[in-house]
Amino acid sequence: MSSTVETPATPANYKVTLPRVVKSEWIKLRTLRSTYWTLIIAVALMVGLGVLFCWGVAATFDANTPEQQEAIRPQLVGLPTGGMLLAQLAMGVLGVLTFSGEYPNQMIRATFAAVPKRLPVLWAKLIAFGIAAFLSMFIATLAAFLIGQAILSTKDLGVSLGSPGSWQAVLGTAVYLTGIGLMGVGLGAILRRTPAAISALVGLVLILPIMLNILPFDWTKQLIKYLPDQAGQSFMSSSTSSDALSMWTGVAVFCAYIVVFAVGAALLLKRRDA
Repeated sequence: MSSTVETPATPANYKVTLPRVVKSEWIKLRTLRSTYWTLIIAVALMVGLGVLFCWGVAATFDANTPEQQEAIRPQLVGLPTGGMLLAQLAMGVLGVLTFSGEYPNQMIRATFAAVPKRLPVLWAKLIAFGIAAFLSMFIATLAAFLIGQAILSTKDLGVSLGSPGSWQAVLGTAVYLTGIGLMGVGLGAILRRTPAAISALVGLVLILPIMLNILPFDWTKQLIKYLPDQAGQSFMSSSTSSDALSMWTGVAVFCAYIVVFAVGAALLLKRRDA
C-alpha cells in the first residue's frame, strides 16, 4: 500500500503576475491609516464645501439683482462639486504617498525583491489607487451633488441628476480627482521624496496657473488651458468659456499628463537603484 505525499507550496511555486501584485498593493493601501484619514479628509472637503457653497448661494440669492441671478443660474449644476478645489490636494498627497511612502522605511526594497521586474509594482499601484480613488470620490461627489441640490431646491434653484450637465459634473469631478491622484503616484515614483513630489504637484496644479495668468503675454493665456486644472474644467462642466478646450480635447490632455508621469516613472524605475 502506498501513499502520496503532497509537497507544501513554496514561494518558488508561485509566479509573479500582475493580478497578484495588484492584490498585494491593494492590501497595502487599505491597511494604511494614512489612506483612511486622507480619504476621509477628501470626502469631508467635497461634501462639506459643496454644502457650504450651496447654502451660501441659497441664503443670498434673493438679495441679488435680476441680472446677477441670471448669471448665477448656469453655475448651479456644478456648484455642489466646488469642494474639489481643495479635495484635489488630499487626493494628490495620497497618490504621492502610495509610492514615495515606501522609501523612508526602505519597504520599497522588500517590494522590489518580491517583484524583481519592478514595473508590475508601478502598474499595480496605479490600478489599486485608481480603483480606491474613483469609488470614494464618485460617492463623495454624488453625495455633495444630491445634498447641495436639495439645499438649492429650497429656493427653487435645484436641478436633478437627469438635468443637462449633472452627470457630467458628478462623473467628471470624480475622474478629475482620481487623475490628480494618479499624477501623484507617478511623481512619487519619479522623485521618491514625499515633500518634493507634493511640492511639484501643487506647483503644477495650483501655482503655475496663477503665475501664467499674471504674466502680460498672450501666449501664457493660451498655455493655461492646457494645464491639468483647466483641462479638467473642460470635462467637469458644460458651461465653460468659449476659448476653453472642448470636452474630449480636455480629456485627452488630462490623460496625457497621467501617461507622461507614468512613463517617466517606469523609465526611472528600470534604470536606478531602489
